[in-house]
Amino acid sequence: MNPLVQLAAEEEQNPLIPPIPELVIGLLAFVIVFGLLAWKLLPNINKVLDERREAIEGGMEKAEAAKTEAQSVLEQYKAQLAEARHEAARLRQEATEQGAVIIQEMKAEGQRQREEIVAAGHAQIEADRKAAASALRRDVGKLATDLAGKLVGESLEDSARQSRTIDRFLDELEDGASTAEAAR
Repeated sequence: MNPLVQLAAEEEQNPLIPPIPELVIGLLAFVIVFGLLAWKLLPNINKVLDERREAIEGGMEKAEAAKTEAQSVLEQYKAQLAEARHEAARLRQEATEQGAVIIQEMKAEGQRQREEIVAAGHAQIEADRKAAASALRRDVGKLATDLAGKLVGESLEDSARQSRTIDRFLDELEDGASTAEAAR
């Protein structure tokens, strides 16, 4: 065997280097398959990627808008809460003031009613005292007249005489009582 033939045979048998015609056919098949994939599949892949990117960006925009809206609602809530607390404090203050005014009015009304009751009691006592004094004067006068009639032995039925005698007797009694009190 000739070394050239043997070298050529070894070259043909090298599995790492394919024959040129197979290499050309493989390259053409690769370009055709790659071209078909780029023509049919690549636009669909780009379309899906664009939709996905838009969805993600839209979702981020929506999330940002929702975050902004939530922040604004939170600020409104805090403002309303502060206003409600202020209103509650104002109402408590008003209630306290009204309670103090009502208590003062009730005390004044109670004082006024007490004074009316005391005045009415004094007036009733004075009226009862006068009535009792009048009844006592009448009864004492009648007893004094009867007693004087028995002592003198004559009837004091004359009303003018009876009245003068009773008045004089009671005046002497009152003078004696006031002299006794003054001596104490």
